[in-house]
Amino acid sequence: MDKQSKSKDKKNAKSKKTAAKKDNPMAALPPEKGHNYKHDMDKKLYNKRLKELHIELVKLQEWIRTQHLKVVLIFEGRDAAGKGGAIKRIAESLNPRICRIVALGTPTEKEKSQWYFQRYVTQLPSGGEMVIFDRSWYNRAGVERVMEFCTEEEYHDFILTCPEFERMLVRSGTILIKYWFSVSDEEQERRFQDRLNDPTKQWKLSPMDLQSREKWIEYSKAKDEMFKHTDTKHAPWYVVPAEHKMRARINCISHLLSSVPYKDVIPKAAPLPPRKPKPHHFRPPLEEQTFVPDVTKDM
Repeated sequence: MDKQSKSKDKKNAKSKKTAAKKDNPMAALPPEKGHNYKHDMDKKLYNKRLKELHIELVKLQEWIRTQHLKVVLIFEGRDAAGKGGAIKRIAESLNPRICRIVALGTPTEKEKSQWYFQRYVTQLPSGGEMVIFDRSWYNRAGVERVMEFCTEEEYHDFILTCPEFERMLVRSGTILIKYWFSVSDEEQERRFQDRLNDPTKQWKLSPMDLQSREKWIEYSKAKDEMFKHTDTKHAPWYVVPAEHKMRARINCISHLLSSVPYKDVIPKAAPLPPRKPKPHHFRPPLEEQTFVPDVTKDM
């Protein structure tokens, strides 16, 4: 192929791309991500790094317990942005009595009549606890605003009240860390399709998720407005580029560990003493017990 033909093909490809953007305004928008990687992490490297971070998280947990710290983590972001996966990786190695996950459902009629923050206040940590909010009071600035589940008056009251509410939390000694998980519309759509085709993930696709596909711009505007009012010095937002799930998890956990100064106060494990001789015991016949069928015997 000569240079003239190559140049002509490039021009045709460029014009097709421009036409596609005109047909789909979403394609013309820059993706919501800050780190542009061409591929995800190597799985072995990811697992190795995650194991190292899990050890540090256990150290952080013990520090929180012994120092009676109160830690609140807020995870927000678009649907299918990877919040749940990151929360799972943080909590899986920790004691659920110390690290608690809160994912509140739709408010009841009684809760709707209460002060908006009231049902979240009851979930806040006591000394020696870390609470992870899988979505939080920011529902009002996101889904409730976009889907018109709240009035304009209720929304503006939230925007005015929220910074002061968080200031009170911080002033009371609570460590408040807010994460926003960000993905492009193309990646969100790919994850939606993956959920649709996987029977184990279909439950993750709620009617609200499907509606969010049609309101990308509205959610973008709501997020920008929310940041404008609530990205404060005492409670800043930390954006987690989540186009690649494994990288997002590693980055988020690493940031969390760097945000809460801690020391290794885990006591050294005491050696196991030798076991004492077992006293004689007559057990009932095994035939009298009901066992789970062994479905693996032919595998």
